[in-house]
Amino acid sequence: MSVLRIGVVEDELVIARTILNTLEELGYSSCGPAINYTEALELIEHDKPDLLLLDIQLAGRKDGIDVAHRLNEIHPIPFIFLTANSDAETIDRAKTVKPHAYIVKPFTKEELFAAIEIAFSNFTGNQSEVKPAVANPARNFVFVKEGYVFRKVFFNELLFLESDANYVTLNLKSHRKIMVRSTIQDFVEQLDPAQFIRIHRSYSVNLSLIEEVFPTEIVVQGVKIPIGKSYREDLFKALGLKIDH
Repeated sequence: MSVLRIGVVEDELVIARTILNTLEELGYSSCGPAINYTEALELIEHDKPDLLLLDIQLAGRKDGIDVAHRLNEIHPIPFIFLTANSDAETIDRAKTVKPHAYIVKPFTKEELFAAIEIAFSNFTGNQSEVKPAVANPARNFVFVKEGYVFRKVFFNELLFLESDANYVTLNLKSHRKIMVRSTIQDFVEQLDPAQFIRIHRSYSVNLSLIEEVFPTEIVVQGVKIPIGKSYREDLFKALGLKIDH
């Protein structure tokens, strides 16, 4: 499991270093800084940040808005514009690329944290509302909020989900548990449907980590989990097992 990775695109190196230090204090991972359009695209391609802090004014002919245009085309991730300009013309031009937040410099650590949290939360929320016709095989993780940061949980680390009303507990291979505010149905929709399956109204499990299957329960890393009657047929079918009648 890893923390949210944030890329920094800022051509004033003193400001960039301050931002990187602030991100570290807030518990985020970071990469950069990139100081121009070309370096920004290289950072996006090679460092693969989960969110981008993007200064509008950059060194060179192309600026941060040009970076955002290209980012939306090749690698859609949330981005936050940083700028010392709050004039109407700059804001109107920035709006055309639909930034997830906009911060006017100078800003405080608290303002930066709030912008990152809201931007990423809105982005992941919008993503979950879109039901793709085909699951993206390259996406093998989900972000969950823990304390003040979003943490990346890889699917192969996740044993099973356990629901309790509007909360879901993620049970990991490391025996760690993370509780998130969500219904199990909403959370399952963020996972790979070929890898995770509901076996009970309160449980969803990682198919590849099931160790034993009994008529009314399964075992995952030594933990017994009940099988709901209405889910039994789908589970056995997914595992290639025949149901004895």
